[in-house]
Amino acid sequence: MDNKLFRQAMSKFATGINIVTIRHNNVIHGMTVNAFMSVSLDPKLIAISIDEKASMYQLIQDTKEFGISILLEDQKDISMILAKQKAADKEIEYKDVNNIPVLKDALVTMSCKVDEMVPAGDHMIFIAEVTSIEVKEGNPILYYNGKYRKVDKE
Repeated sequence: MDNKLFRQAMSKFATGINIVTIRHNNVIHGMTVNAFMSVSLDPKLIAISIDEKASMYQLIQDTKEFGISILLEDQKDISMILAKQKAADKEIEYKDVNNIPVLKDALVTMSCKVDEMVPAGDHMIFIAEVTSIEVKEGNPILYYNGKYRKVDKE
């Protein structure tokens, strides 16, 4: 099978939009990811998958910690800016949780410490322990079939 068919098939799985953030040499770096999942309740573990070509790939290996911010439905612009789908037209606001940067107004924010790194093809899977979590009310933004979507309200 070719890469195009594989990507098309994977686009049929609706995902939330998450921002991975780190501080490296006193500079905050952020990246949009949809390869995110819960792994374990005890201990509280999550996993993200980062392409080896992404700058975040090596930065997380260096810092061994990162933040996760699950985006609200009105935060599409932040996702697009950090995914390099559009130029930055506003400043992205961060706050520190356990000295790890996360988005200031996200639906969910987590600080995480890397527990394990697993090479997987052209990606690295970072399994991390969640050290703090904050949850707000609201609806997430979704990504499906190559487009941003909103949750239908019933």
